[in-house]
Amino acid sequence: MRHGNKNNALGRKKAHRGALLSNLAVALIEHKRIETTLAKAKALRTYVEPLLTKSKADSTHSRRVVFSHLQDKEATASLFRDVAPKIAERAGGYTRIIKLGNRLGDAAEMAMIELVDFNTIYVKEKAGAEAKKTRRSRRSTGGAKAKAADAAPEEVKPEAPAEGGEEEAKSE
Repeated sequence: MRHGNKNNALGRKKAHRGALLSNLAVALIEHKRIETTLAKAKALRTYVEPLLTKSKADSTHSRRVVFSHLQDKEATASLFRDVAPKIAERAGGYTRIIKLGNRLGDAAEMAMIELVDFNTIYVKEKAGAEAKKTRRSRRSTGGAKAKAADAAPEEVKPEAPAEGGEEEAKSE
């Protein structure tokens, strides 16, 4: 039975799990997107979201609390300098987990966890999706064939060349 087992132990002792999550959090803050197993991504989300919330209040105390979890000066500085201003207006849900399928070697479920406000791919896709028109909208406006027929000139019959015209063209 799993009564009272709130978090995933990830097959590790407490200290090893803490070190693993700390290292994953540092990598996520530095790279804004990391690829890991689904179980580790879900555990990392519960570990890093409170740290991101804490980073929005830029005080000495919050810096020390975050540093005690991350144990990395550069990652802590990057979190408060780069990440915190971008997530300041967001109420929560700073990370996104995207399933990637199974790993070849051991068939472990893989996932990509990323910081939501740092993703440029979705912003470009949304702009591209708005510009693309659907088939139904083309039909209602007359369709592509109708527009192509209007734009294309009518067939022009080739004129019969004059009898002396070919000889003059060859001599020039």
